[in-house]
Amino acid sequence: MKFSKLVVSSIALVVGSALLGAPAEAAPSLVDVQRQVIRLQQEAATAAEGAQAAKVQLASLNRTLTGIRQQASAQGQTVAQLRKSLGTIAIEQYKSGGLGQGLELLFASDPTLYLSSAGSLAALTRRKGIQLRKFSAAQQRLNATTLTVNDKLALVRATQQRLLAQSAQAQSKLKDIEKLLAKLKKSDRIRLAKLTQAANDRDQQSSLKFAKSTGGISGRAGIAIRFALKQIGDRYVFGAAGMLYWDCSGLTMRAYQAAGVSLPHSAAAQANYGRWVPLNALKPGDLVFFGSPISHNGIYLGGGRMVDAPHTGARVRVESFSSHFGDLRFVSARRF
Repeated sequence: MKFSKLVVSSIALVVGSALLGAPAEAAPSLVDVQRQVIRLQQEAATAAEGAQAAKVQLASLNRTLTGIRQQASAQGQTVAQLRKSLGTIAIEQYKSGGLGQGLELLFASDPTLYLSSAGSLAALTRRKGIQLRKFSAAQQRLNATTLTVNDKLALVRATQQRLLAQSAQAQSKLKDIEKLLAKLKKSDRIRLAKLTQAANDRDQQSSLKFAKSTGGISGRAGIAIRFALKQIGDRYVFGAAGMLYWDCSGLTMRAYQAAGVSLPHSAAAQANYGRWVPLNALKPGDLVFFGSPISHNGIYLGGGRMVDAPHTGARVRVESFSSHFGDLRFVSARRF
């Protein structure tokens, strides 16, 4: 009898569960939310660095375009002068309006005048031929330069669109963070903020401790490292290059500027400077790059560490260096 009651109870439990449906999925923990926030912050920083690369490329294209336009203007003036010169020659050659100068001279009564003028006519013809060849060459150069201007203009417009798209993507990621946090209770948002603050404080303390142990590095590498380490604790901001706020390439740019090396404000652009270094030959001071396309960089410190400005919501810090930075893969290193 007891066994029958047990069976009946078990069946009732199963049926009841089926009627009520499966248990609701547990809400994500604050640690899970924190991970999602950090992932979105890193994605925002990646997009922002893409915008920075487009900005640097746009500035370079505009400088090139200005130079080409100045060249086209000078070539246009040359073409105009040659056209005017050809007009003058034509007037001189055909000023008689009736018979050509050659026939007029042939029937001239004074043979001496004929011979003298015939020589002048030949010289005039040669001069016209030379001017025509110069004019043709100048016109071809102007046409080629005009085509180059149009090509560069198309590149400028495309780069402007890429800059706008990357900037919009970065802002979109930040809005995603706001939406994620808006779903939390006020008390959970406060707890999450405290968790983030505590993590940043731990990072700063360990970073400062490591910085004190770093020394004895000479040359440009040493100067760049010391500059970057002095910025520990400063906050990350899109497109910032000091002296209170930084993005990744802004920090590396200023660090090496202090060492006398001029670099553009873009991780992707900086990867084209200096000397390539393989992963197994890294030395302190080397710039290390991540992502394809490149969207993050830092300064290698040795001992499996690097200093960088990571992403929005974080501070300049010393952190582990490995084959990946978040979802970004290590792709290159450069030495100066």
